Amino acid sequence: KYTKFAVCYYWINSLDQKTSIYSTLENVAIPSGEENKTAALSYDYRIMQLENTSSTGTYYCKVKWNDIQKMGKGVFVLVRDTGYINTSYGWEILVTLTVLLAVLSIITTALLLWKRK
Repeated sequence: KYTKFAVCYYWINSLDQKTSIYSTLENVAIPSGEENKTAALSYDYRIMQLENTSSTGTYYCKVKWNDIQKMGKGVFVLVRDTGYINTSYGWEILVTLTVLLAVLSIITTALLLWKRK
């Protein structure tokens, strides 16, 4: 009963539109003596190079038997244009703050020493 099933890959875009990517029908032979045992099979599907930012969305895998279907949790994929530059300024801010604190520390020490004389 469970040896014939369909594996489907699809994605849902930001407008909640479902697009099928790939599907295949499988018929798995069960070796003698392995009947009525749980089996796990891996299926890898590699998505070809995504064409543009409209390919951003959540990608899913679903397996369907006659009366049952199981769906994965999905993987969110963010597609960026070629030449995209990440605008995170975390390191620049950290270095600037460190340099500023070092300069203020040196000036304060110099003023304290100068006032002491």
